[in-house]
Amino acid sequence: MLDLQRLRALHAVSVHGTVGAAAAALGFTPSAVSQQIAKLERETRTVLLEREGRGVRLTDEARQLVVTAGELLAIVVRAETRLEERRGVPSGRLAIAAFASAARGLLPSVLADLAARHPGLDARLTEVDPHLSVDLVAKGAVDLVVAHDWDIAPLPAPAGVEQAPIGEDLCDLLVPEGHRLAGRGAVRRAELGGERWICQPPGRVCHDWLLRTLRGAGHEPDIVHQADENPTLVALIPRLGRGPLPAGVVEVPLDPMPVRRLYALWRTGAARRPAIAETVRTLRAHWPGVSAHDTPPAPAAGSG
Repeated sequence: MLDLQRLRALHAVSVHGTVGAAAAALGFTPSAVSQQIAKLERETRTVLLEREGRGVRLTDEARQLVVTAGELLAIVVRAETRLEERRGVPSGRLAIAAFASAARGLLPSVLADLAARHPGLDARLTEVDPHLSVDLVAKGAVDLVVAHDWDIAPLPAPAGVEQAPIGEDLCDLLVPEGHRLAGRGAVRRAELGGERWICQPPGRVCHDWLLRTLRGAGHEPDIVHQADENPTLVALIPRLGRGPLPAGVVEVPLDPMPVRRLYALWRTGAARRPAIAETVRTLRAHWPGVSAHDTPPAPAAGSG
């Protein structure tokens, strides 16, 4: 009989693309995941993973097995959901994926609250880019996703996935002291032409949003530096999880102010599970306090 945990490991490699990413999602070490798959290969007398450069590739036989593994894991999830429904309290393991600033600025207080009120709930968080996390919840690799989109770039939810709004995150323009726009009461997007920008790498939601914003105002962006972490950037930055500004950097409001919308997403029907319903409720309950905390103080009189 095939071992479910070994099938889970193979399924995770298929979904996440690498042994390391699968291990992070499952809460194991890469060595443990590799050992699980090696045992599965011996049980099935089949080669499942092949080396490809520095990574691995699933064989055709492995891909067929992954389909079956997905079906079995879905049955297990349904069984666990029914048991949790009968108990009526959040419990069991809950895999959450969230984008970086939500993982830093919102989830810590939410997870601490859930742990204090529901000791039977084992919530586990993985930091994932929104574009990838929505696909993960659709495939059943995670139970709940905290993702975001922008007012000019809505995030599509695939079939079989439901969502609920959490709140809105505002965005400011950050410039060096002495910059031509520093000290202004507000800056319109049409005034942003001719600037040299720092932004996240291509393929990230914030990178795509910056391009759309500037091009929508008639400017072709000149991105001269790329960085992953928001605290590294001096550009257009959301307030959530931003932290104190570095010395020599000031914020300037944009008019109209860009809005980033946060959502919780889960597979259709999964909200019957008390763990998901309670986590979504807790996310929404914590958002007003988080967003108020991250709102910068009003500028001093005479600052423009």
